[in-house]
Amino acid sequence: MAWVVLVVAGLFEVGWSVCLKYARGFTEPWPTAGFVLFTAASVSLLGVALRSLPLGTAYTVWTGIGAVGAVALGVVLFGESMDPRRLACVALIVAGIVGLKVLSPH
Repeated sequence: MAWVVLVVAGLFEVGWSVCLKYARGFTEPWPTAGFVLFTAASVSLLGVALRSLPLGTAYTVWTGIGAVGAVALGVVLFGESMDPRRLACVALIVAGIVGLKVLSPH
């Protein structure tokens, strides 16, 4: 169950990063509110997951989900580059996340 909570926390991290982009330096009220809500949810759920998962594993997976999700939505929403070298780097992050899950004793 902790892994499910951790994945949801990572997805909320993606949400706050997108809201941060749309908030334009916290000048747009709705994206700013979304940023605050998604951040609170993300960090709170990370805290719940940390009750039973190792800190290093949980934090790395959480940030990895956020990073991969932010790259994916950056491409979809903001027209960011899909350069193969860039995508290869994202694949390395995914491999690291999968590796940590597979090697985790929990």
